[in-house]
Amino acid sequence: MTLEARLWAVLPAAGVGKRMGSTIPKQYLELAGRTVIEHSLKLFVDHDRISGVVVALGSEDGYWDSTAYAVHPKVRRAAGGAERCHSVLNALLALEGCADDRDWVLVHDAARPCLRIEDLERLIERLLEDSVGGLLGIPVRDTMKRAKEDQRIDATLDRSALWHAFTPQMFRLGLLRTALQDALSANDLVTDDASAIERLGQAPRLIEGHADNIKITRAEDLPLARFYLHQQGRID
Repeated sequence: MTLEARLWAVLPAAGVGKRMGSTIPKQYLELAGRTVIEHSLKLFVDHDRISGVVVALGSEDGYWDSTAYAVHPKVRRAAGGAERCHSVLNALLALEGCADDRDWVLVHDAARPCLRIEDLERLIERLLEDSVGGLLGIPVRDTMKRAKEDQRIDATLDRSALWHAFTPQMFRLGLLRTALQDALSANDLVTDDASAIERLGQAPRLIEGHADNIKITRAEDLPLARFYLHQQGRID
């Protein structure tokens, strides 16, 4: 009898968030009484179908041990890398021995605290039987311009087939590990997991989510994230 594939979550959290202009990495900034990363982790830690969570942390991280999930039995840590792709690969390698290559891994940005539970559920349900895997995103609504080096417009792009790529991104553990190893061996520092899968000639599926699944990048994103969490009923 074939065992049912399990689900794992990976949060790369080794970045320092230079664009925030803060001395504290953005994943540890305060947001409605918790750190950003605690909000991001909660949905996965509380989810019955997620077997465990791996957080990839920088070697000099001095903040993680003070978080609510530092000693949680469902959460383990892995060494972060120089780039996101290195951190994700290290987290996948940390699952060896407890996870199967057929298991699913959901990679989620530590600085995306406003993921909706219904979007997470939709992603899982739509992809569990998918041959490749996929990711959350939303279709582009704005007019898109391509710029020249001098920041003048080079062309207006057809937005009808363009999407904003979000996380989580959900792929089989073995496939994603192979894809990331292949990309890194070619010195291709892919910026998301789907890009690594695409390099292997696969076509990940896009699952439409909500636009409030924002990534904390700049200081003005924090009050916006607080507003979204309040609208979702996750904070008072």
